[in-house]
Amino acid sequence: MTASSHELYALHRVTTPVLEIAYHRAGERQRRTDAPVILLHGFPYDVRAYDEVARLLAEAGREVLVPYLRGYGPTRFLDEGAVRSGQQAALAQDLVEFMDALGIQRALVAGYDWGGRAACAAAALWPERIHGLVAAGGYTVQDIARAMEPAVPEAERNLWYQYYFHSERGRQGLERNREELCGLLWRLWSPTWPQAEEAFAASAVSLHNPDFVDVAIHSYRHRFGLVEGDPRYQDLEEALAARPSIAVPTVVLVGEENGVIPAADQTSTERFSGPCEVRTLPGVGHNVPQEAPEAFAEAILGLPD
Repeated sequence: MTASSHELYALHRVTTPVLEIAYHRAGERQRRTDAPVILLHGFPYDVRAYDEVARLLAEAGREVLVPYLRGYGPTRFLDEGAVRSGQQAALAQDLVEFMDALGIQRALVAGYDWGGRAACAAAALWPERIHGLVAAGGYTVQDIARAMEPAVPEAERNLWYQYYFHSERGRQGLERNREELCGLLWRLWSPTWPQAEEAFAASAVSLHNPDFVDVAIHSYRHRFGLVEGDPRYQDLEEALAARPSIAVPTVVLVGEENGVIPAADQTSTERFSGPCEVRTLPGVGHNVPQEAPEAFAEAILGLPD
């Protein structure tokens, strides 16, 4: 699904208790018992990451839903006074409330970066709702209690942008220079992907959502325990603090050229208590679905429907 064929990829909106979520839909559900596929993007990306994956899945007969996360694209908060939280529990709850609003009892979910974290958290906490999981980057539920423990220097260098966002200087930098900064992250995180700059241009509009900066800054401060979370999600955060295991059938996709998460940190299956297959993708960086759409779609289609 190329940029010229977006009109074939219908845009819809649905209201949840917190958000009006904009999402794209492709394909049709073949049987009422089939589980639709929900594809979740990350920071600082958007639904364009899944254009080709959605086309491949729709051609294979799957119904595909691709929502804009909170703070991205046309998705909006319903309450002007709501906390613009980017915490992991909020993202997981958004996914389940999205399913509830559409009357979806069970789904196969796939994601990377923030979307992978939402998918992992939902699969761990609501296994009866999540039929299968594709997790690019592995198990990414945050261990906030240990967030201030230093990593090896090479890994710390990769997280410079997170430390930048802890400061007011970083907030203003993201506000004023969001396209330059986020475009840089795309290139750094997918160093072997020659289309990164061109692809970023198609997604950059989503970063001008009025809540993007607040949600992003809250996310990168909350995960280090520097700010409080939204009380609405406190119980979920406490459940995630135990870093619960994932029992649903899972495929982990590992980008060997990931410029932010080393490949070795993506391959552990310790937190996957159910069937789990790890597939390594040579030459692929952080934006797995857009860099390797065939491998991403194949992983989804290989899970039981």
